[in-house]
Amino acid sequence: MGGLDDADVKDATLLLWKGHCSVHQRFRPEHVDAFRAEHPGGLVFIHPECAHEVVAMADEVGSTDFIIRAVDEAPSGSVVGVGTEIHLVKRLDDEHPDKTVVSLDPLVCPCSTMFRIDAAHLCWVLEHLVEGDVVNRISVDDDTAHWARLALERMLEIT
Repeated sequence: MGGLDDADVKDATLLLWKGHCSVHQRFRPEHVDAFRAEHPGGLVFIHPECAHEVVAMADEVGSTDFIIRAVDEAPSGSVVGVGTEIHLVKRLDDEHPDKTVVSLDPLVCPCSTMFRIDAAHLCWVLEHLVEGDVVNRISVDDDTAHWARLALERMLEIT
């Protein structure tokens, strides 16, 4: 609880949490330096959840969708080093045979949570829905639902 007791948490107006994505936090400035040394003129696209010092070294910084579009728009023959989850990097490389798309992390740590989003799991959920069975339902109180909906609506307005 960050050194707080229950009363402090309940009395707080705002709680700051240094959240992070374990995959994005793996990328280091040394990875960018190594990529640039091996591929002079290569492009570096970084997800904004990476460490600030890595983000500052990038040619482009943006969301997953932004990275997908940036690779799409990169000139044919480009070599692109990407700082995000390996399955996306592999997919982008497969979809762009005229470009070389590589992960900046030489040890390539996949995201176990994102790895669960696949055709088999989607099929399982859809089959249950057809049968009238809602699996993995997430329920929250009305106040949380209100603010979550507002946050999602604001994010969708930006895109």
